[in-house]
Amino acid sequence: MTTPTPEADAGARLSRSGRLRFALILGGLTAFGPLSIDMYLPGLPAMAEDLSAANAMVQLTLAAFVVGIGAGQLVAGPLSDAYGRRTPLLVGVSLYIAASVLCALAPTVEVLIAARALQALGAAAGIVIARATVRDLFSGVAMARFFSALMLVSGVAPILAPIIGGQLLAVTSWRGIFSVLAAFGGLLFLVAAFALPETLAPAQRRPARLGSALRTYLGLLRHPVFLGCALTVGLAFAGMFTYISASSFVLQDIYGLDPQTYSFVFGGGAVGLVLMTQVNARLVGRFSQRSLLRTGLTVALTGTVVATVAAAAGLGLAVVLPAIYLVLGGSGMIMPNATALAMADHPDKAGSASALLGVLQFIVAGASSPLVGLFGESSAVPMAAIMAVFLALGLTSFLTLVRPRA
Repeated sequence: MTTPTPEADAGARLSRSGRLRFALILGGLTAFGPLSIDMYLPGLPAMAEDLSAANAMVQLTLAAFVVGIGAGQLVAGPLSDAYGRRTPLLVGVSLYIAASVLCALAPTVEVLIAARALQALGAAAGIVIARATVRDLFSGVAMARFFSALMLVSGVAPILAPIIGGQLLAVTSWRGIFSVLAAFGGLLFLVAAFALPETLAPAQRRPARLGSALRTYLGLLRHPVFLGCALTVGLAFAGMFTYISASSFVLQDIYGLDPQTYSFVFGGGAVGLVLMTQVNARLVGRFSQRSLLRTGLTVALTGTVVATVAAAAGLGLAVVLPAIYLVLGGSGMIMPNATALAMADHPDKAGSASALLGVLQFIVAGASSPLVGLFGESSAVPMAAIMAVFLALGLTSFLTLVRPRA
C-alpha cells in the first residue's frame, strides 16, 4: 500500500475491500469505549449489592473509565505521532487485556474503580489511533464519510453490548462480563498485529518531547474551529453519557424494567444513533458539514427539552423514551461532522489532535456521571435536565466558535 501523506488522499486509492477491512479493524478499536461502558450497565444494580457499595460509588466505575480514557489519549496521541501507529496501539491493547482481568477479580469497589482506570488507559490507545489512522488516509468529505462508516461499525457495539451483557447476567455474574471484555481485547490484539499496516511513514513522525507536545496542544486550543468542535463533541457526548450512566437505575428502578428488557430498550436507542450516522454519510457533500452539525445539535437539544418536560409532568416512559431516542439520533450527526471538522486542518499532527479531541470529550463526559446521583434518583427529571444543559452548552460552543469560512 502506498504510504499516505498529508497532501495525498491515500484512502482514495484503497479498494472497496481495503476500505471495508480498515473500517472493520478501526471500528473494532473505537468499540473499546462503548463495549467497556455499555456491556456491564445491566449489572450495575447487582454490582452495587455484590460489593456492598452505594449506587454513587458504582457509578464512579463509569467516571473512572471515562476520565482515564480521556487522559490516556493525551499520552497515546503524541506517542503515535512519534513512533507510528502500530507500536503504541499494541502496547495499549495489552494493558486493556490485563486490566479487564483485574476488573473481573476485583474484591472491592475501590479496586474495581482503579482497575477501570487502567482499563481505560489501554482502551485510549485504540480510540485515538483509530481516528489518527483515518486522518492519515482520508481528507475532506471522504474523511467525514469514513468517520460515518466507522460509527456504523463501532455503533454495533452499543447496540449489542447491553443486550449481550443482559443475557450474560442470566448465566454468569458481572465478573463474567469483564472476562468477555478481556477476550475481546485479545482478539483485537491479534487482528491489529497481523492485519493493520503502519499508516504513518517515518519521515512524517514528530519527536515525542514534553515541551513539543504541550506546544502542539496549546496551538490546537488556540484554533477556534478545533476548540469549538472539540467542546461541541465533548458536551454532546456528556449529554449522551448522562443517559448512559443513569439509564440503568432510571429505567430499572424507576420505570420497573428488568435487566433483559432494559438491555433491549438501551440497544434500541443505539440503533437510532447508527441509522443517523448513515443518513449523515449520504448527506455529506450535499450539505455542508457545519449545517449538518447544527441540525444534529438542534434535534438533540429538542429531544432533551421534551424528555425533561415529559418526565416532570409524569407522562411516563412512552413519552420520555422516544424523546431520548431523538437525542441519540441527533448525536449520530454531531459526532462524525464535529470530529471531521476538528481534524481537517491538522494533518501533520493527527495523533495529537485526535488525543486532545478525545480527552476533552471523555473528561467532560466523566464529570457528568455523578451529577444525576447528586441531584436525586427518584425521577427521570435530573437525568433529562442535565442532558439538556450539556446540549445547550454544546450548541452555544458551536455557534460561538465554529463559524463558516468566508
